[in-house]
Amino acid sequence: MDTSKLEDLVAEHAELEQRLADPEVHADQAHARKLGKRHAELTPIVQTVRRLEQARSDLATARELAGEDAGFAEEADELAETVPELETKLTELLIPRDSRDSSDILLEIKSGEGGEESALFAGDLLRMYLRFAERQGWRAEVLGATESDLGGYKDVTVAVKNKAAGTEPDGVWSQLKFEGGVHRVQRVPVTESQGRVHTSAAGVLVYPEPEEVEVEVDEKDLRIDVHRSSGPGGQSVNTTDSAVRLTHLPTGIVVSCQNEKSQLQNKLRAIQVLRARLQAIAEEEADREVAETRRSQVRTVDRSERVRTYNFPENRISDHRINFKAYNLDHVLDGDLDAVITALVTADRQERLDSDT
Repeated sequence: MDTSKLEDLVAEHAELEQRLADPEVHADQAHARKLGKRHAELTPIVQTVRRLEQARSDLATARELAGEDAGFAEEADELAETVPELETKLTELLIPRDSRDSSDILLEIKSGEGGEESALFAGDLLRMYLRFAERQGWRAEVLGATESDLGGYKDVTVAVKNKAAGTEPDGVWSQLKFEGGVHRVQRVPVTESQGRVHTSAAGVLVYPEPEEVEVEVDEKDLRIDVHRSSGPGGQSVNTTDSAVRLTHLPTGIVVSCQNEKSQLQNKLRAIQVLRARLQAIAEEEADREVAETRRSQVRTVDRSERVRTYNFPENRISDHRINFKAYNLDHVLDGDLDAVITALVTADRQERLDSDT
């Protein structure tokens, strides 16, 4: 463990505390958020360093006094177990982090193979993520959706935000970044009269929400179409042309938003989603040389290329990337995603730990 590196991190943490205590720093909210984010990342490291230093000091003292007092011998034995535990925790905290772990996200769900059943499953996934966000105390907002005739979703976009913007080291992105990919469902569709189990799929795309300064969108590159908001089957649910569809001409990306009350609000929401997509594309291009080592999200909804399967007859959920399997699908679909997400986060941490050693 590099002692000089730890000293530098402790010193940086102390400097950040001083700067954040200065009212003038908060005049620039974006800069203050950046400092707060870094402070939040360093705080658990510094706390563990201090606990480890104290435990080592206490252990040395207890061993010196153990010959005179049996009580100190017992304390020394306990501290001898605590020190390596803290050392392991510190090693894990020092693993290079994903710089976007504290970011808010934009999550898209798209129906795929399976027609109306796939759209209904997309609706189930939407409810699952909304319930999970609620359990975490996050704020979730549906930005735009295209419903199917039976009440499912052909596509839906959701913004999920942390409790306190940019100040949680393990925020929304750290928990939901592994959800991207094809999610496959096996069940008897409501449209099936013979009671046969069918397989269909829906795609999930997850993007960290970019900061304002990261991606610029030139309005000259946009084609903006307005239309009336629609519900299931294309039925108009608004008497004004408030829904907005943006086409980014250089890339061909199309974004629609209809859930806000005004055309301007829908336009701003649509640009928000567009910027997140462009940010994801830019990152993929920048990291193309190491793309094989990154966890990729499936862009086409083909049920044969799945990251997870939801089997209703067996009440089973399986994540194929880490061989995770559990028989509580009903609870998972009600937002109890903790076990599978913890397994994914743990596997990722171990992979990064192995690659760093």
